[in-house]
Amino acid sequence: MARPPPLGELPPGYTPPARSAAPQILAGSLQAPLWLRAYFQGLLFSLGCGIQRHCGKVLFLGLLAFGALALGLRVAIIETDLEQLWVEAGSRVSQELQYTKEKLGEEAAYTSQMLIQTPRQEGENVLTPEALGLHLQAALTASKVQVSLYGKSWDLNKICYKSGVPLIENGMIERMIEKLFPCVILTPLDCFWEGAKLQGGSAYLPGRPDIQWTNLDPEQLLEELGPFASLEGFRELLDKAQVGQAYVGRPCLHPDDLHCPPSAPNHHSRQAPNVAQELSGGCHGFSHKFMHWQEELLLGGMARDPQGQLLRAEALQSTFLLMSPRQLYEHFRGDYQTHDIGWSEEQASTVLQAWQRRFVQLAQEALPGNASQQIHAFSSTTLDDILHAFSEVSAARVVGGYLLMLAYACVTMLRWDCAQSQGAVGLAGVLLVALAVASGLGLCALLGIAFNAATTQVLPFLALGIGVDDIFLLAHAFTEAPPGTPLQERTGECLQRTGTSVALTSINNMVAFFMAALVPIPALRAFSLQAAVVVGCNFAAVMLVFPAVLSLDLHRRHCQRLDVLCCFSSPCSARVIQILPQELGDRTVPVGIAHLTATVQAFAHCEGSSQHVVTILPPQAQLVPPPSDPLASELFSPGGSTRDLLGQEEGTRQKAACKSLPCARWNLAHFARSQFAPLLLQSHTKLSCRFPQAMVLVLFGALLGLSLYGSTLVQDGLALTDVVPRGTKEHAFLSAQLRYFSLYEVALVTQGGFDYAHSQRALFDLHQRFSSLKAVLPPPAMQSPRTWLHYYRNWLQGIQAAFDQDWASGRITRHSYRNGSEDGALAYKLLIQTGDAQEPLDFSQLTTRKLVDKDGLIPPELFYMGLTMWVSSDPLGLAASQANFYPPPPEWLHDKYDTTGENLRIPAAQPLEFAQFPFLLRGLQKTADFVETIEGARAACAEAGQAGVRAYPSGSPFLFWEQYLGLRRCFLLAVCILLVCTFLVCALLLLNPWAASLIVLVLAVMTVELFGIMGFLGIKLSAIPVVILVASVGIGVEFTVHVALGFLTSQGSRNLRAARALEHTLAPVTDGAVSTLLGLLMLAGSNFDFIVRYFFVVLTVLTLLGLLHGLVLLPVLLSILGPPPEVVQMYKESPEVLSPPAAQGGGLRWGVAPTLPQSFARVTTSMTVALHPPPLPGAYIHPASEEPTWSPAATPAASGSSNLSSRGPCPAT
Repeated sequence: MARPPPLGELPPGYTPPARSAAPQILAGSLQAPLWLRAYFQGLLFSLGCGIQRHCGKVLFLGLLAFGALALGLRVAIIETDLEQLWVEAGSRVSQELQYTKEKLGEEAAYTSQMLIQTPRQEGENVLTPEALGLHLQAALTASKVQVSLYGKSWDLNKICYKSGVPLIENGMIERMIEKLFPCVILTPLDCFWEGAKLQGGSAYLPGRPDIQWTNLDPEQLLEELGPFASLEGFRELLDKAQVGQAYVGRPCLHPDDLHCPPSAPNHHSRQAPNVAQELSGGCHGFSHKFMHWQEELLLGGMARDPQGQLLRAEALQSTFLLMSPRQLYEHFRGDYQTHDIGWSEEQASTVLQAWQRRFVQLAQEALPGNASQQIHAFSSTTLDDILHAFSEVSAARVVGGYLLMLAYACVTMLRWDCAQSQGAVGLAGVLLVALAVASGLGLCALLGIAFNAATTQVLPFLALGIGVDDIFLLAHAFTEAPPGTPLQERTGECLQRTGTSVALTSINNMVAFFMAALVPIPALRAFSLQAAVVVGCNFAAVMLVFPAVLSLDLHRRHCQRLDVLCCFSSPCSARVIQILPQELGDRTVPVGIAHLTATVQAFAHCEGSSQHVVTILPPQAQLVPPPSDPLASELFSPGGSTRDLLGQEEGTRQKAACKSLPCARWNLAHFARSQFAPLLLQSHTKLSCRFPQAMVLVLFGALLGLSLYGSTLVQDGLALTDVVPRGTKEHAFLSAQLRYFSLYEVALVTQGGFDYAHSQRALFDLHQRFSSLKAVLPPPAMQSPRTWLHYYRNWLQGIQAAFDQDWASGRITRHSYRNGSEDGALAYKLLIQTGDAQEPLDFSQLTTRKLVDKDGLIPPELFYMGLTMWVSSDPLGLAASQANFYPPPPEWLHDKYDTTGENLRIPAAQPLEFAQFPFLLRGLQKTADFVETIEGARAACAEAGQAGVRAYPSGSPFLFWEQYLGLRRCFLLAVCILLVCTFLVCALLLLNPWAASLIVLVLAVMTVELFGIMGFLGIKLSAIPVVILVASVGIGVEFTVHVALGFLTSQGSRNLRAARALEHTLAPVTDGAVSTLLGLLMLAGSNFDFIVRYFFVVLTVLTLLGLLHGLVLLPVLLSILGPPPEVVQMYKESPEVLSPPAAQGGGLRWGVAPTLPQSFARVTTSMTVALHPPPLPGAYIHPASEEPTWSPAATPAASGSSNLSSRGPCPAT
């Protein structure tokens, strides 16, 4: 076969062969994907070139657009309402909550302020007079709180919740009752006379000292007032409520107290009471019948003897109930005390919040520091304050995090070679990402997506870390541009090589966060959507604006200006030295030079048949390659320069040329080429050909197995103690409450849409099924259930019994009830009702019907009229039942002495659309307990629905824990969908399903391992970790796709291609991981342990896992199971090659031929001579053949070697 001409001059009559040797790409089945990617990269190339041509305009317009979007932060709304944050919109719970609000309004009936007392010495008994005395001291201090607002003084008696204030026609008695009626305070002190000290009401009667609950004996007072007023009805009311002597008939905790009333059982004996005995069975408010506080509400950590008698307890609790803002506003609306301040509901809310904050402060300071007991105080406002603090943006941490990232970016991109340094690019990139994050959040605010604690505490740092990753990738690629790239095409070439990777990672991140929005929690859904929008803004900034920054920096480097201080010229400016071919003709390239750039003349010919450009260069002298490490033979990036050549060739010029220190030449790419890749992928003996890879697979398999075990340790749940900062008084209270008083008030709500009067049996059955749940606290023995239907029925039975006695004794007859009792008269009026508008009364029914039949049911025709009577006549029973009827029954006043027909008619209440049965849940410590209770409650409601009763459970356990019923199913669904989407996106952009499958496999392994590590760290599964786990799939793409793309676009064996991919991606992937960790580092300084554990720790573990799997596991899998190369470089041999005449004179003479062949054109170009050391073991080696050794066959770089130029085909000749 004809050989190419030896070193010499191309003769003037040289004619190219008919088919010159030209490289051809044989892609097989991968030809279509390769050309599709080439087309996409061509678009990126055009985009980059356009940005470079107009870099100033692009930068200005980009900053202007992002700045305008960032202004949207001014309208951002931070949501702190727990219901809005945690209840899924449109869910079953949301619909039930909306129904409750439609019927009852926005506010609850009351708000709770709590005091918990625990001993400083663990396990000490608190059932002693001394401990109760300290509790009294703290509770009394808290009850005396006053705040001054709007020129008024507000104390507990004005704002507390008062249950069942009766309506009395006697004005004097009504005013006295209004002032004296006690606040609802659930406290163990109510077992003693000292409980009266917490009631601040007082009244004045002429000739008597001020009447207070500490000296009030209701029975004695009624006896004294009897001659002056008709109080028979009021007396019966107190009797039915079993008020008795109220507090003055109870034992004194400290009988030596001078104010201990003589009626106290231990007043004369002066003996301290047996506290455990007095508290056994609970305590009562002023009404023994309707105000019974069960032991579980008052005592924690109880211990009993074998007979069930209370022996000791470890905690005491008192609860003060306040009116809601709506109730307080309605109570004082039109009152003379508020007529001059423009009274509003907002002012009422402000009053309550101020009082609650003062309450907590004084209660916590009530006991001296050396006391044997400690007080923990809490209010609903305290929780709101925690949420507000949780949602506030920490400016110091945000600024600190971004300054740290600026410093890291600047330091990592600075170089000793001033012309190669990119410190200013790093600074500009971080600032650009910060602006993109702000613009993304501003866009979310403009779209109406409410911010929350996750947005303000986590997203700025997470988005910074993710966004800077792509900045490092583009900056690294920009410095590794192939030699000879025209200056005006540098940005286009950079985008051409890296745009696919950036698009792939950004799209996957957006898809991941959009998939995380499937989690049905509004707070996390908002966080996921905001994260997706911010990632999109980062993508736009990196692809459109940052290339303009790179272009401006390229101009700075071209003008030989200093980095950062670009106004000053660089002292290390490159000197332009012309290197003539003759100077290199007989020389050896100095050691360490892999690329040499020289300006030569070449002949370019376009073959019309193959559409290929053939460039024929004059033959070169033999160049001796330097010795190198095993990987440097095939893995090198452009690292040489003219300065390096001069520094090694001309020792006398060392002072004139800037030389960098040897340590400064080390970088991650060098580490990957010379150490990391050989250790991970290479071997030297046949026996251990796969030993490194096998060890990696074994270690990661062990980690996966350990993680699978750890996943069984993950528990569901998120306690409030996890959110509140540790070491605070609030955390101490919540910990004590969770330990000693795990009680929850819930209600069983019955809706409209069915007939209550005819469904009484179904209602009783529903109550019975609900009461049978394991977590429901049963009522005390010998006490009927505390529900409105039981109270209503019992009241009817009571007045029926009174009527029967009055009828039997003749005090009530067919025509008169005036001589009967109050209850007998009420029964008389109800018994004669017919419900017929034409004939509403029928006196013959007095003896033929009963208000409650033998089955315990109320006659349907009397149900709604009796309901009106009960609501108006038994306010204490109604208040105790917490029925909350809607529509409320009409008011009706009973006057036994008014016998007119109008007074006999009782208006029927409207059909009920809302009523509720209250319950107490206990023993709910773990999420599994909540889930079991919720499922049981839902099953009871479903069974009642089959009987026609529409009902649903209501309360905080159902509001915040129902999400766990389907959380794991939602998590698995979101992860599976996301993995499928990731596979489709990777397969679409990589155009290689094989590689996409390996990426998805690694991502799935990462997710399982992260989930297992959470189990070992004790992190519970809630909506927040679920979002991070789902997002981990997208974040993991950052660590894997660059390696996979580098592997696909390299040539040679699998080992060689994996090594090349590592060399070119180790540095940007590592920098990206470090930048992510730096962004997360600020989360470690959060005051909220929740942020540290659930965000910083989990995201840090995710980043480390991503780094290990992307740079260790994935290269090993690719070296074993990787797809075949897309590009295989081969050569076609010409059937006939005309050998030109030998060079005249045997010398090396380059000159311009007088005439060129017709199809040749003279070009002047910058040529890179690549020196290839010996190939790697296992690398693809061209077989020794008759191939023309002078044909250019340099292996392209991994990051862009096979990027086909789509700048248009060569025109046919």
